[in-house]
Amino acid sequence: MTIERFVRESRTFKASHVLPPDTNNHNTLFGGRLMAHIDDVAAISAMKHARGPVVTASTDSVDFLHPIRVDNEVSLEAFVTWTHQTSMEVFVKVVAEDLLSGKRTVCATSFLTFVAIGPDGRPTPVPKVVAETQEEIFLHDGAAERAEARQQRRKRSKHLADLLGTRRPWEP
Repeated sequence: MTIERFVRESRTFKASHVLPPDTNNHNTLFGGRLMAHIDDVAAISAMKHARGPVVTASTDSVDFLHPIRVDNEVSLEAFVTWTHQTSMEVFVKVVAEDLLSGKRTVCATSFLTFVAIGPDGRPTPVPKVVAETQEEIFLHDGAAERAEARQQRRKRSKHLADLLGTRRPWEP
């Protein structure tokens, strides 16, 4: 296995025309539709880095900054920013372009974590990632702090799940 890969090797793009069936009553792209696009492009990026199957371990955040409207092009850019032993952090930037005026706006950003899966169905090691550009280095340098926050959030989520349990509200 290659010991390291450059961020650029995982860079992935996806573009889509926003049409009325993709939108809510405000004529803006459904948040869930955008989240599906984000997960898709991020998974492709993680697979390029791992060169194997991956699963989504977490979506740290999807920060919706501006609405995406009917007849906009929505384009997503994803790349691996950081790796651990079997996991990868992927950053996704979402840009909307008004196809009539050409005006572009960053409409959302997101961080997701993926785990590489080996032939045995268990987590498998991934190559280290090498950041080269100023943007890549900036995101890579902040990754350890995000990973720590992710671990703390996961602990709280597990505690909450244990506390709430599986009983349905109408069950005794």
